[in-house]
Amino acid sequence: MAKFELKLPKMGESVAEATLTNWLKNVGDTIEADEAVLEIATDKVDSEVPSEVDGVLVERLFEVDDVIQVGQTIAIIETEGDVETDAPATKTEPTPEVIAKVSEPIAAASEATQPVIENSGDRFYSPLVKNIASAEGISQAELDAISGTGKDGRVTKNDILSYVENRSSKPATSSEATPQKTAPTSTAAPAKAPVSVNGGDEIIEMTRMGKLIAHHMVESVQRSAHVQSFIEADVTKIWNWRKKVKDAFMKREGENLTFTPIFMEAVAKALKDFPMMNISLDGDTIIKRKNINLGMAAALADGNLIVPVIKNADQLNLVGMSKAVNDLASRARDNKLKPDDIQGGTYTVTNVGTFGSIMGTPIINQPQVGILALGAIRKVPAVIETPEGDFIGIRYKMFLSHSYDHRVVNGALGGQFVKRVADYLEAWDSNREI
Repeated sequence: MAKFELKLPKMGESVAEATLTNWLKNVGDTIEADEAVLEIATDKVDSEVPSEVDGVLVERLFEVDDVIQVGQTIAIIETEGDVETDAPATKTEPTPEVIAKVSEPIAAASEATQPVIENSGDRFYSPLVKNIASAEGISQAELDAISGTGKDGRVTKNDILSYVENRSSKPATSSEATPQKTAPTSTAAPAKAPVSVNGGDEIIEMTRMGKLIAHHMVESVQRSAHVQSFIEADVTKIWNWRKKVKDAFMKREGENLTFTPIFMEAVAKALKDFPMMNISLDGDTIIKRKNINLGMAAALADGNLIVPVIKNADQLNLVGMSKAVNDLASRARDNKLKPDDIQGGTYTVTNVGTFGSIMGTPIINQPQVGILALGAIRKVPAVIETPEGDFIGIRYKMFLSHSYDHRVVNGALGGQFVKRVADYLEAWDSNREI
């Protein structure tokens, strides 16, 4: 018998850790090669970790909700073959006498330095909140001043963690050392307005992905100076061309030809024309990206959005772009995206027209500096210029909404870029072959 260490695999650029969300196998279960053993979640995507060998699961080294670093051993699988890796070193447990000897002075020092937290008046603090307050050196006065978002204004775990995160000054001295109560320092997080809950209201816990999306959106708005430019594009030629070729494309390729790859092709061309839109900002340093990797916002079944990435989009022809778009959209809906599928984007496109919106002001997907929203295609009356004069006709038009980071992208560049995208769409070759 040999033992194989199942490690957390590398999951793409910049992904260093993952959270264990579910064990699919129990100790003693037989496992086949490539069979999923557990489920993990990164900050953007859920996935499974398969076994590399046949064998029996003999040890699980982490529990659900534990955070695991890339390369760490997650489980031990016993195999029949010669595949063997070093098993985790056996920990030498200290004797009870040693533990007692070391713990006594630590406990005494802890009791002397940690503030004593008590329920204050009609305010109740859970044991978890008390423990966090004690560990962080938060005094009774500071805790009493925190505005709670729980039921009846109770301070929750998130409330106190938010306070700790925004608390830049040194911990206040304990209430025994400071007789009078002090107000929280000006560096503390602003007090949250209490949210009233009525008897018929339904309380719904945000999903893990929902919380992460909310955090990323707030962080992006706080980091980047968002500015928008809008332009209307006449896509009548594209509408008529797609209607003419879509059936032949389906028959030949076995897939739908949607508008998305056509728009993605135009964006990739415009990024080649304006490479300073294909950048990231790191502090005071601008990183000019070599590759054009287009993020494509896709809606999930639960209403959340995810942004899979089309790598080297400028090197794909329309057939290749269409296949990449359809593949990523399909796997996003089925929750089968891999961590690498959502990494490395340099610019993002979101189609708000899918939901009937004619335009939008999207939030930048950090650390990028721009995002383009595609509005709904509408049949509208428009002035048509001809050599014989102007007349009113029915045209297919759409709004393009460009949000960009005004710290590094000025109005001229932001406006010229979205105008170039519109120019490519309006100059579509009605006789183009695919």
